[in-house]
Amino acid sequence: MDALPRLRERLAELADLGSLAMLAEWDQLVMMPVEGGPDRAHQIGALQRLTHERATADEIGQWLADLQEADLDEIEGDIVRIARRDHERARRVPGQLAAERARAGAEGQEIWQRARADDDFDAFAPALARNVELARSAAEHLAEPGQSRYEALLSDYDYGLRVAELRAVFGALAEGLPPLIELAGGRAPSEPLRVPIASQQAAVAGMLRRLGVGRESWRVDVSTHPFTVWMGRRDTRITTRYEEIGIESLLSSLHEYGHGLYERQVDEALARTNLAAGTSMSIHESQSKLWENHVARSAGFAEVMAAELAAGGFQIAPAELHRATVEVQPSPIRVSADPVSYPLHIVLRFELEHALIEGELEVVDLPQAWSEGMRRLLGVEVGSDRLGCLQDVHWSGGNFGYFPSYALGCLIAAQLWETAEAELGPLADDLAAGELTGLQRWLGEKVHRHGAKFRTAELLERAVGAPIEVAPFLQHLKRTLSEVYGLTLS
Repeated sequence: MDALPRLRERLAELADLGSLAMLAEWDQLVMMPVEGGPDRAHQIGALQRLTHERATADEIGQWLADLQEADLDEIEGDIVRIARRDHERARRVPGQLAAERARAGAEGQEIWQRARADDDFDAFAPALARNVELARSAAEHLAEPGQSRYEALLSDYDYGLRVAELRAVFGALAEGLPPLIELAGGRAPSEPLRVPIASQQAAVAGMLRRLGVGRESWRVDVSTHPFTVWMGRRDTRITTRYEEIGIESLLSSLHEYGHGLYERQVDEALARTNLAAGTSMSIHESQSKLWENHVARSAGFAEVMAAELAAGGFQIAPAELHRATVEVQPSPIRVSADPVSYPLHIVLRFELEHALIEGELEVVDLPQAWSEGMRRLLGVEVGSDRLGCLQDVHWSGGNFGYFPSYALGCLIAAQLWETAEAELGPLADDLAAGELTGLQRWLGEKVHRHGAKFRTAELLERAVGAPIEVAPFLQHLKRTLSEVYGLTLS
Protein backbone atom coordinates (compact mmCIF):
# COMPACT_ATOMS: atom_id res chain seq x y z
CA MET A 1 0.00 0.00 0.00
CA ASP A 2 2.91 2.38 -0.63
CA ALA A 3 1.59 3.33 -4.10
CA LEU A 4 -0.08 6.53 -2.86
CA PRO A 5 2.94 8.03 -1.06
CA ARG A 6 5.13 7.18 -4.03
CA LEU A 7 2.67 8.77 -6.42
CA ARG A 8 2.43 11.89 -4.26
CA GLU A 9 6.22 12.10 -4.09
CA ARG A 10 6.42 11.99 -7.89
CA LEU A 11 3.67 14.60 -8.26
CA ALA A 12 5.53 16.87 -5.84
CA GLU A 13 8.66 16.47 -7.95
CA LEU A 14 6.71 17.32 -11.11
CA ALA A 15 5.25 20.38 -9.39
CA ASP A 16 8.78 21.52 -8.53
CA LEU A 17 9.93 20.98 -12.11
CA GLY A 18 6.97 23.01 -13.32
CA SER A 19 7.92 25.83 -10.99
CA LEU A 20 11.49 25.75 -12.30
CA ALA A 21 10.16 25.97 -15.87
CA MET A 22 8.16 29.05 -14.86
CA LEU A 23 11.26 30.55 -13.27
CA ALA A 24 13.23 29.99 -16.47
CA GLU A 25 10.48 31.64 -18.53
CA TRP A 26 10.23 34.59 -16.16
CA ASP A 27 13.98 35.13 -16.26
CA GLN A 28 14.03 34.88 -20.06
CA LEU A 29 11.38 37.57 -20.46
CA VAL A 30 12.41 39.86 -17.60
CA MET A 31 16.06 39.54 -16.57
CA MET A 32 18.09 37.43 -19.01
CA PRO A 33 20.77 39.15 -21.13
CA VAL A 34 19.63 39.36 -24.75
CA GLU A 35 22.33 36.98 -25.95
CA GLY A 36 21.27 34.24 -23.55
CA GLY A 37 18.41 33.06 -25.75
CA PRO A 38 20.03 30.09 -27.56
CA ASP A 39 21.36 28.55 -24.35
CA ARG A 40 18.06 29.13 -22.56
CA ALA A 41 16.18 27.33 -25.34
CA HIS A 42 18.36 24.23 -24.79
CA GLN A 43 17.92 24.49 -21.02
CA ILE A 44 14.13 24.71 -21.27
CA GLY A 45 14.11 21.82 -23.75
CA ALA A 46 16.16 19.67 -21.39
CA LEU A 47 13.89 20.57 -18.47
CA GLN A 48 10.81 19.66 -20.51
CA ARG A 49 12.37 16.37 -21.59
CA LEU A 50 13.14 15.46 -17.96
CA THR A 51 9.63 16.46 -16.88
CA HIS A 52 8.07 14.39 -19.65
CA GLU A 53 10.16 11.34 -18.74
CA ARG A 54 9.20 11.58 -15.07
CA ALA A 55 5.52 12.23 -15.91
CA THR A 56 5.17 9.30 -18.31
CA ALA A 57 7.22 6.68 -16.46
CA ASP A 58 5.82 3.15 -16.30
CA GLU A 59 5.86 3.09 -12.52
CA ILE A 60 3.18 5.80 -12.40
CA GLY A 61 0.89 3.51 -14.37
CA GLN A 62 1.61 0.70 -11.89
CA TRP A 63 0.89 2.93 -8.89
CA LEU A 64 -2.37 4.05 -10.46
CA ALA A 65 -3.33 0.44 -11.15
CA ASP A 66 -2.58 -0.48 -7.55
CA LEU A 67 -4.85 2.35 -6.41
CA GLN A 68 -7.76 1.36 -8.65
CA GLU A 69 -9.78 -0.15 -5.80
CA ALA A 70 -8.11 1.65 -2.90
CA ASP A 71 -10.14 3.29 -0.14
CA LEU A 72 -9.16 6.96 -0.53
CA ASP A 73 -10.33 10.16 1.12
CA GLU A 74 -11.70 13.01 -1.00
CA ILE A 75 -8.38 14.75 -1.71
CA GLU A 76 -6.56 11.47 -2.37
CA GLY A 77 -9.31 10.37 -4.74
CA ASP A 78 -9.07 13.64 -6.68
CA ILE A 79 -5.27 13.38 -6.83
CA VAL A 80 -5.47 9.88 -8.27
CA ARG A 81 -8.26 10.75 -10.71
CA ILE A 82 -6.43 13.76 -12.19
CA ALA A 83 -3.10 11.88 -12.16
CA ARG A 84 -4.64 9.07 -14.22
CA ARG A 85 -6.01 11.54 -16.79
CA ASP A 86 -2.77 13.49 -17.04
CA HIS A 87 -0.58 10.37 -17.19
CA GLU A 88 -2.58 8.85 -20.01
CA ARG A 89 -2.55 12.13 -21.92
CA ALA A 90 1.18 12.78 -21.44
CA ARG A 91 2.13 9.28 -22.61
CA ARG A 92 0.58 9.92 -26.00
CA VAL A 93 3.25 12.52 -26.87
CA PRO A 94 6.79 11.25 -27.58
CA GLY A 95 9.36 12.74 -25.23
CA GLN A 96 11.47 14.05 -28.09
CA LEU A 97 8.49 15.93 -29.50
CA ALA A 98 7.64 17.44 -26.10
CA ALA A 99 11.24 18.66 -25.71
CA GLU A 100 11.32 19.99 -29.27
CA ARG A 101 8.13 21.97 -28.69
CA ALA A 102 9.56 23.50 -25.53
CA ARG A 103 12.82 24.41 -27.26
CA ALA A 104 11.00 25.85 -30.31
CA GLY A 105 8.79 27.89 -28.01
CA ALA A 106 11.74 29.38 -26.15
CA GLU A 107 13.52 30.20 -29.41
CA GLY A 108 10.31 31.56 -30.89
CA GLN A 109 9.85 34.01 -28.04
CA GLU A 110 13.34 35.40 -28.57
CA ILE A 111 12.75 35.79 -32.32
CA TRP A 112 9.30 37.31 -31.72
CA GLN A 113 10.63 40.00 -29.38
CA ARG A 114 13.11 41.16 -32.02
CA ALA A 115 10.62 40.89 -34.88
CA ARG A 116 7.98 42.81 -32.94
CA ALA A 117 10.42 45.59 -32.13
CA ASP A 118 11.46 45.77 -35.81
CA ASP A 119 7.92 45.32 -37.20
CA ASP A 120 9.27 42.45 -39.30
CA PHE A 121 6.83 39.56 -39.72
CA ASP A 122 9.06 37.87 -42.29
CA ALA A 123 11.73 37.45 -39.61
CA PHE A 124 9.24 35.72 -37.32
CA ALA A 125 7.39 33.61 -39.90
CA PRO A 126 9.82 30.62 -39.94
CA ALA A 127 9.68 30.30 -36.14
CA LEU A 128 5.89 30.51 -36.20
CA ALA A 129 5.68 27.91 -38.97
CA ARG A 130 7.86 25.59 -36.89
CA ASN A 131 5.62 26.05 -33.84
CA VAL A 132 2.52 25.37 -35.92
CA GLU A 133 4.03 22.20 -37.37
CA LEU A 134 5.08 20.91 -33.95
CA ALA A 135 1.68 21.77 -32.45
CA ARG A 136 -0.06 19.85 -35.21
CA SER A 137 2.17 16.85 -34.56
CA ALA A 138 1.45 16.94 -30.84
CA ALA A 139 -2.27 17.33 -31.50
CA GLU A 140 -2.32 14.23 -33.68
CA HIS A 141 -0.88 12.25 -30.78
CA LEU A 142 -3.18 13.85 -28.20
CA ALA A 143 -6.50 13.77 -30.04
CA GLU A 144 -9.11 11.48 -28.52
CA PRO A 145 -11.81 9.83 -30.65
CA GLY A 146 -14.02 12.53 -32.11
CA GLN A 147 -11.59 15.35 -31.29
CA SER A 148 -10.10 17.62 -33.93
CA ARG A 149 -6.44 18.62 -33.77
CA TYR A 150 -7.39 22.03 -32.44
CA GLU A 151 -9.65 20.55 -29.76
CA ALA A 152 -6.76 18.36 -28.62
CA LEU A 153 -4.72 21.51 -28.04
CA LEU A 154 -7.64 23.28 -26.37
CA SER A 155 -7.57 20.57 -23.70
CA ASP A 156 -4.14 21.81 -22.60
CA TYR A 157 -5.90 24.95 -21.37
CA ASP A 158 -9.48 23.82 -20.64
CA TYR A 159 -9.81 20.05 -20.63
CA GLY A 160 -12.68 18.78 -22.77
CA LEU A 161 -13.63 22.15 -24.30
CA ARG A 162 -15.13 21.74 -27.78
CA VAL A 163 -15.03 23.96 -30.85
CA ALA A 164 -18.83 23.77 -31.15
CA GLU A 165 -19.15 25.32 -27.67
CA LEU A 166 -16.80 28.14 -28.64
CA ARG A 167 -18.61 28.80 -31.88
CA ALA A 168 -21.92 29.09 -30.03
CA VAL A 169 -20.56 31.50 -27.42
CA PHE A 170 -18.49 33.53 -29.85
CA GLY A 171 -21.42 33.70 -32.26
CA ALA A 172 -23.54 35.25 -29.50
CA LEU A 173 -20.78 37.77 -28.77
CA ALA A 174 -20.34 38.60 -32.45
CA GLU A 175 -24.07 39.29 -32.56
CA GLY A 176 -24.45 41.14 -29.27
CA LEU A 177 -21.36 43.38 -29.21
CA PRO A 178 -21.45 45.30 -32.55
CA PRO A 179 -24.74 47.08 -31.70
CA LEU A 180 -23.20 48.30 -28.43
CA ILE A 181 -20.10 49.47 -30.26
CA GLU A 182 -22.27 51.30 -32.77
CA LEU A 183 -24.35 52.99 -30.04
CA ALA A 184 -21.27 54.28 -28.26
CA GLY A 185 -19.13 54.83 -31.32
CA GLY A 186 -20.93 57.88 -32.68
CA ARG A 187 -19.51 60.09 -29.96
CA ALA A 188 -16.31 62.03 -30.34
CA PRO A 189 -13.54 60.16 -28.51
CA SER A 190 -11.76 61.83 -25.63
CA GLU A 191 -8.21 62.97 -26.06
CA PRO A 192 -5.77 60.15 -25.22
CA LEU A 193 -4.42 60.39 -21.70
CA ARG A 194 -0.76 61.26 -21.51
CA VAL A 195 0.44 60.11 -18.13
CA PRO A 196 4.11 60.35 -17.13
CA ILE A 197 5.58 56.90 -16.68
CA ALA A 198 6.85 57.82 -13.22
CA SER A 199 3.26 58.62 -12.18
CA GLN A 200 2.04 55.31 -13.60
CA GLN A 201 4.74 53.43 -11.72
CA ALA A 202 3.77 55.13 -8.48
CA ALA A 203 0.08 54.37 -9.06
CA VAL A 204 0.70 50.70 -9.89
CA ALA A 205 2.76 50.29 -6.72
CA GLY A 206 0.13 52.08 -4.62
CA MET A 207 -2.81 50.11 -5.98
CA LEU A 208 -1.12 46.77 -5.54
CA ARG A 209 0.03 47.69 -2.06
CA ARG A 210 -3.62 48.32 -1.10
CA LEU A 211 -4.42 44.78 -2.27
CA GLY A 212 -1.72 43.16 -0.17
CA VAL A 213 1.13 42.95 -2.66
CA GLY A 214 4.34 43.21 -0.64
CA ARG A 215 7.98 42.74 -1.52
CA GLU A 216 8.31 39.81 0.87
CA SER A 217 6.47 37.41 -1.44
CA TRP A 218 5.70 39.29 -4.67
CA ARG A 219 7.70 40.81 -7.52
CA VAL A 220 6.36 43.42 -9.94
CA ASP A 221 8.51 43.89 -13.05
CA VAL A 222 8.35 45.10 -16.65
CA SER A 223 8.19 42.89 -19.74
CA THR A 224 7.32 43.24 -23.42
CA HIS A 225 4.01 41.46 -22.77
CA PRO A 226 2.49 41.40 -19.25
CA PHE A 227 2.32 37.95 -17.61
CA THR A 228 2.29 36.15 -14.26
CA VAL A 229 4.22 33.19 -12.87
CA TRP A 230 4.22 31.55 -9.46
CA MET A 231 6.91 29.39 -7.90
CA GLY A 232 4.91 28.70 -4.76
CA ARG A 233 2.32 30.32 -2.54
CA ARG A 234 4.89 32.84 -1.30
CA ASP A 235 6.65 33.62 -4.57
CA THR A 236 4.36 35.35 -7.08
CA ARG A 237 5.76 37.43 -9.95
CA ILE A 238 3.72 39.71 -12.18
CA THR A 239 4.78 42.08 -14.92
CA THR A 240 3.28 45.09 -16.65
CA ARG A 241 4.49 47.54 -19.26
CA TYR A 242 4.47 51.32 -19.49
CA GLU A 243 3.61 53.63 -22.39
CA GLU A 244 3.46 57.42 -22.38
CA ILE A 245 -0.06 57.35 -23.81
CA GLY A 246 -2.83 55.59 -21.93
CA ILE A 247 -3.05 53.76 -18.63
CA GLU A 248 -2.65 50.18 -19.81
CA SER A 249 -0.12 49.65 -17.02
CA LEU A 250 -2.78 50.20 -14.34
CA LEU A 251 -5.26 47.85 -15.97
CA SER A 252 -2.74 45.14 -16.80
CA SER A 253 -1.24 45.15 -13.32
CA LEU A 254 -4.71 44.50 -11.83
CA HIS A 255 -5.29 41.84 -14.49
CA GLU A 256 -2.09 40.02 -13.57
CA TYR A 257 -2.83 40.44 -9.87
CA GLY A 258 -5.98 38.36 -10.43
CA HIS A 259 -3.87 35.49 -11.77
CA GLY A 260 -1.47 35.71 -8.84
CA LEU A 261 -4.19 35.86 -6.19
CA TYR A 262 -5.82 32.72 -7.58
CA GLU A 263 -2.70 30.62 -7.11
CA ARG A 264 -1.97 32.06 -3.66
CA GLN A 265 -5.41 31.12 -2.32
CA VAL A 266 -5.43 27.46 -3.36
CA ASP A 267 -5.99 25.25 -0.30
CA GLU A 268 -2.65 24.61 1.43
CA ALA A 269 -3.61 20.94 1.74
CA LEU A 270 -3.14 20.66 -2.03
CA ALA A 271 0.39 22.09 -2.06
CA ARG A 272 2.87 20.28 -4.33
CA THR A 273 0.17 18.01 -5.75
CA ASN A 274 -1.42 17.97 -9.19
CA LEU A 275 -4.39 19.86 -7.71
CA ALA A 276 -2.39 22.87 -6.52
CA ALA A 277 -3.07 25.14 -9.51
CA GLY A 278 -5.92 26.82 -11.32
CA THR A 279 -8.19 24.30 -12.97
CA SER A 280 -8.23 25.86 -16.45
CA MET A 281 -7.16 28.99 -18.26
CA SER A 282 -10.83 29.91 -18.69
CA ILE A 283 -11.21 30.10 -14.91
CA HIS A 284 -7.77 31.70 -14.57
CA GLU A 285 -8.67 34.43 -17.04
CA SER A 286 -11.99 34.94 -15.28
CA GLN A 287 -10.00 35.93 -12.21
CA SER A 288 -7.78 38.38 -14.08
CA LYS A 289 -10.74 39.77 -16.03
CA LEU A 290 -12.74 40.22 -12.85
CA TRP A 291 -10.02 42.41 -11.37
CA GLU A 292 -9.51 44.27 -14.64
CA ASN A 293 -13.11 44.73 -15.84
CA HIS A 294 -15.11 44.86 -12.61
CA VAL A 295 -12.58 46.44 -10.27
CA ALA A 296 -10.10 48.54 -12.25
CA ARG A 297 -12.71 49.76 -14.76
CA SER A 298 -15.34 50.63 -12.12
CA ALA A 299 -16.39 54.17 -11.23
CA GLY A 300 -15.59 53.50 -7.57
CA PHE A 301 -12.06 52.21 -8.08
CA ALA A 302 -11.37 55.12 -10.43
CA GLU A 303 -11.25 57.21 -7.24
CA VAL A 304 -8.50 54.95 -5.91
CA MET A 305 -6.52 55.07 -9.15
CA ALA A 306 -6.88 58.85 -9.39
CA ALA A 307 -5.61 59.22 -5.82
CA GLU A 308 -2.61 57.00 -6.53
CA LEU A 309 -1.81 58.89 -9.74
CA ALA A 310 -2.05 62.15 -7.80
CA ALA A 311 0.40 60.79 -5.25
CA GLY A 312 2.70 60.19 -8.21
CA GLY A 313 2.32 63.76 -9.43
CA PHE A 314 -0.45 63.42 -12.05
CA GLN A 315 -3.84 65.02 -11.43
CA ILE A 316 -7.01 63.70 -13.04
CA ALA A 317 -10.68 63.69 -12.01
CA PRO A 318 -11.97 60.20 -11.15
CA ALA A 319 -14.88 60.59 -13.59
CA GLU A 320 -12.48 61.39 -16.43
CA LEU A 321 -10.28 58.46 -15.50
CA HIS A 322 -13.25 56.11 -15.35
CA ARG A 323 -14.38 57.23 -18.79
CA ALA A 324 -10.89 56.57 -20.15
CA THR A 325 -10.99 52.97 -18.87
CA VAL A 326 -14.34 52.09 -20.47
CA GLU A 327 -14.73 54.43 -23.44
CA VAL A 328 -15.64 52.47 -26.56
CA GLN A 329 -13.04 53.14 -29.20
CA PRO A 330 -12.08 50.04 -31.20
CA SER A 331 -8.35 49.84 -31.79
CA PRO A 332 -5.91 47.28 -33.21
CA ILE A 333 -4.38 46.38 -29.83
CA ARG A 334 -5.99 43.66 -27.73
CA VAL A 335 -4.49 44.40 -24.31
CA SER A 336 -5.54 48.06 -24.40
CA ALA A 337 -8.95 47.39 -26.00
CA ASP A 338 -12.09 48.72 -24.37
CA PRO A 339 -14.21 46.11 -22.58
CA VAL A 340 -16.90 46.10 -25.29
CA SER A 341 -14.68 45.45 -28.29
CA TYR A 342 -12.15 43.25 -26.45
CA PRO A 343 -13.93 39.88 -26.95
CA LEU A 344 -14.03 40.44 -30.72
CA HIS A 345 -10.21 40.50 -30.66
CA ILE A 346 -10.41 37.01 -29.18
CA VAL A 347 -12.94 35.82 -31.74
CA LEU A 348 -10.46 36.80 -34.46
CA ARG A 349 -7.54 35.01 -32.80
CA PHE A 350 -9.65 31.89 -32.30
CA GLU A 351 -10.61 31.87 -35.97
CA LEU A 352 -7.01 32.33 -37.10
CA GLU A 353 -5.31 29.83 -34.81
CA HIS A 354 -8.01 27.26 -35.53
CA ALA A 355 -7.36 27.73 -39.25
CA LEU A 356 -3.58 27.49 -38.75
CA ILE A 357 -3.78 24.23 -36.81
CA GLU A 358 -6.37 22.64 -39.08
CA GLY A 359 -4.35 23.51 -42.20
CA GLU A 360 -6.84 26.03 -43.57
CA LEU A 361 -4.44 29.00 -43.33
CA GLU A 362 -0.74 29.18 -44.13
CA VAL A 363 1.59 31.21 -41.94
CA VAL A 364 2.65 33.38 -44.89
CA ASP A 365 -0.98 34.48 -45.32
CA LEU A 366 -1.51 35.39 -41.65
CA PRO A 367 -0.91 39.18 -41.89
CA GLN A 368 -3.50 39.57 -44.64
CA ALA A 369 -6.02 37.33 -42.87
CA TRP A 370 -5.47 39.32 -39.67
CA SER A 371 -6.08 42.65 -41.40
CA GLU A 372 -9.21 41.36 -43.11
CA GLY A 373 -10.55 39.96 -39.83
CA MET A 374 -9.97 43.22 -37.94
CA ARG A 375 -11.81 45.09 -40.67
CA ARG A 376 -14.73 42.64 -40.61
CA LEU A 377 -15.14 42.28 -36.85
CA LEU A 378 -14.11 45.71 -35.56
CA GLY A 379 -14.01 48.03 -38.54
CA VAL A 380 -10.38 48.79 -37.73
CA GLU A 381 -7.50 49.17 -40.15
CA VAL A 382 -4.22 47.62 -39.03
CA GLY A 383 -1.32 49.89 -39.89
CA SER A 384 1.52 47.43 -39.31
CA ASP A 385 2.23 43.86 -38.28
CA ARG A 386 3.57 45.14 -34.97
CA LEU A 387 0.03 46.39 -34.29
CA GLY A 388 -1.41 43.26 -35.87
CA CYS A 389 -0.28 39.64 -35.83
CA LEU A 390 2.99 40.41 -34.00
CA GLN A 391 1.38 42.03 -30.96
CA ASP A 392 0.81 38.89 -28.85
CA VAL A 393 3.41 36.56 -27.36
CA HIS A 394 1.31 33.39 -27.31
CA TRP A 395 1.99 31.84 -30.71
CA SER A 396 5.69 32.54 -30.42
CA GLY A 397 5.75 30.13 -27.48
CA GLY A 398 3.58 27.53 -29.25
CA ASN A 399 0.52 28.24 -27.09
CA PHE A 400 -2.29 27.41 -29.50
CA GLY A 401 -5.69 27.08 -27.84
CA TYR A 402 -5.00 29.64 -25.10
CA PHE A 403 -6.76 32.65 -26.65
CA PRO A 404 -10.40 31.50 -26.23
CA SER A 405 -9.95 31.54 -22.45
CA TYR A 406 -9.74 35.35 -22.49
CA ALA A 407 -13.26 35.75 -23.85
CA LEU A 408 -14.64 32.91 -21.74
CA GLY A 409 -12.95 34.59 -18.78
CA CYS A 410 -14.86 37.82 -19.47
CA LEU A 411 -18.15 35.91 -19.36
CA ILE A 412 -17.32 33.92 -16.23
CA ALA A 413 -16.04 37.06 -14.47
CA ALA A 414 -19.38 38.79 -15.04
CA GLN A 415 -21.25 35.79 -13.64
CA LEU A 416 -18.99 35.67 -10.58
CA TRP A 417 -19.33 39.40 -9.98
CA GLU A 418 -23.11 39.21 -10.20
CA THR A 419 -23.14 36.37 -7.67
CA ALA A 420 -20.63 38.08 -5.37
CA GLU A 421 -22.78 41.21 -5.16
CA ALA A 422 -25.87 39.09 -4.56
CA GLU A 423 -24.17 37.36 -1.63
CA LEU A 424 -21.95 40.15 -0.24
CA GLY A 425 -24.13 43.12 -1.11
CA PRO A 426 -23.23 45.98 -3.49
CA LEU A 427 -19.46 46.50 -3.67
CA ALA A 428 -19.44 50.13 -4.83
CA ASP A 429 -18.34 51.49 -1.43
CA ASP A 430 -15.61 48.86 -1.11
CA LEU A 431 -14.32 49.77 -4.57
CA ALA A 432 -14.22 53.48 -3.79
CA ALA A 433 -12.36 52.81 -0.53
CA GLY A 434 -9.94 50.38 -2.15
CA GLU A 435 -10.84 47.89 0.57
CA LEU A 436 -11.50 44.57 -1.13
CA THR A 437 -10.59 41.92 1.42
CA GLY A 438 -14.21 40.72 1.44
CA LEU A 439 -14.09 40.10 -2.31
CA GLN A 440 -10.69 38.41 -1.99
CA ARG A 441 -12.03 36.04 0.67
CA TRP A 442 -15.20 35.34 -1.34
CA LEU A 443 -13.17 34.39 -4.41
CA GLY A 444 -10.91 32.25 -2.27
CA GLU A 445 -13.88 30.34 -0.89
CA LYS A 446 -15.88 30.00 -4.11
CA VAL A 447 -13.10 29.48 -6.66
CA HIS A 448 -9.48 29.54 -5.54
CA ARG A 449 -9.33 27.00 -2.72
CA HIS A 450 -10.49 24.16 -4.98
CA GLY A 451 -7.41 24.33 -7.22
CA ALA A 452 -7.75 21.83 -10.06
CA LYS A 453 -10.28 19.54 -8.34
CA PHE A 454 -13.18 20.52 -10.61
CA ARG A 455 -13.35 21.16 -14.33
CA THR A 456 -14.54 24.56 -15.55
CA ALA A 457 -18.24 23.72 -15.92
CA GLU A 458 -18.46 21.97 -12.54
CA LEU A 459 -16.64 24.75 -10.69
CA LEU A 460 -18.85 27.39 -12.27
CA GLU A 461 -21.98 25.44 -11.41
CA ARG A 462 -20.81 25.28 -7.78
CA ALA A 463 -19.93 28.98 -7.66
CA VAL A 464 -22.85 30.59 -9.49
CA GLY A 465 -25.31 27.77 -10.13
CA ALA A 466 -25.24 28.08 -13.92
CA PRO A 467 -23.16 27.16 -16.99
CA ILE A 468 -21.23 29.77 -18.96
CA GLU A 469 -23.66 32.45 -20.10
CA VAL A 470 -23.29 35.53 -22.29
CA ALA A 471 -26.18 37.56 -20.82
CA PRO A 472 -24.54 38.72 -17.53
CA PHE A 473 -21.55 40.06 -19.46
CA LEU A 474 -23.73 41.96 -21.92
CA GLN A 475 -25.80 43.36 -19.03
CA HIS A 476 -22.64 44.53 -17.29
CA LEU A 477 -21.52 46.32 -20.46
CA LYS A 478 -24.93 47.96 -20.88
CA ARG A 479 -24.87 49.27 -17.31
CA THR A 480 -21.38 50.65 -17.84
CA LEU A 481 -22.32 52.39 -21.10
CA SER A 482 -25.43 53.80 -19.47
CA GLU A 483 -23.29 55.33 -16.70
CA VAL A 484 -20.66 56.80 -18.99
CA TYR A 485 -22.68 57.84 -22.03
CA GLY A 486 -26.11 58.39 -20.49
CA LEU A 487 -27.64 55.78 -22.77
CA THR A 488 -30.83 53.94 -21.93
CA LEU A 489 -30.10 50.28 -22.55
CA SER A 490 -32.20 47.32 -21.53
